[in-house]
Amino acid sequence: MKALIDLAKKIAEEHSPLPYSVVSSLKEQRISNAPVIKPLLIFVLAGVKQLGKDGNIVCPSGTFLFLSSAPDIDMRNVPDGEYCALLVEFDHSDFDQFRRWSSGGRPVHFQGAIDGILEKALQQFIEFPAYAPPALWSARKQELLRLLHLLGHEQVSAIVERPGVSHRLHDMVIDDVQASWTMGRFASRMAISEPTLRRKLKAEGIGIKTIVSRAKLGFGLHLVQTTLEPIGRIAERCGYASQSRFTDRFKALFGVTPTDLRKTRFQD
Repeated sequence: MKALIDLAKKIAEEHSPLPYSVVSSLKEQRISNAPVIKPLLIFVLAGVKQLGKDGNIVCPSGTFLFLSSAPDIDMRNVPDGEYCALLVEFDHSDFDQFRRWSSGGRPVHFQGAIDGILEKALQQFIEFPAYAPPALWSARKQELLRLLHLLGHEQVSAIVERPGVSHRLHDMVIDDVQASWTMGRFASRMAISEPTLRRKLKAEGIGIKTIVSRAKLGFGLHLVQTTLEPIGRIAERCGYASQSRFTDRFKALFGVTPTDLRKTRFQD
């Protein structure tokens, strides 16, 4: 896996944005309530990833883990010298190729080994953004889903549900994280009345404040893990007026401050 790690880090250093994220650490990371809003494919290239309050989902080096959306999940990233993973987030439309949506009994997650075929495909996927325009990235992601299906991981065709209203609102926030999002603004963007939007969200068991907070802090978590931007700048990019307010909200949700989490990426 070392060749994949070196390649992924090299491409990540030289190109931005990318259709994937590279997360690495030299010390153990414990993150509570990590939001997984869209289907997420995690390739563990070094170390071990554990999910769940009891760490009952274990994904060692050389394996992958496919997660359906989960609003909050506890995770540990455990280095073996280093922890390194490649994360690929999918849009719900990427699953249209399977011509059906899960209507119950869908798997929350599934796991598998990174065999020779998948390793070669992953190498090509990592290299692809270095020479291909972003307009083609979605097609390559869909190819990755088809390959998993052809390799016998048929769960990929049923792991996601049809996206709800909350998913659409989350995407709106991510598209303009620094904006001030209100019920009225969301309703206007969706061309529906505020009472109608409230009813739809009530049916999904979630509120506007939760959606906005998870989206902004989730984006902040991504930046802390994958960039070297100062924490103050990250707070600003996430729409927070002060670094201290961002830090307080970040720690309240994830159980660790952004500064302490950033420190796990480096050796003392």
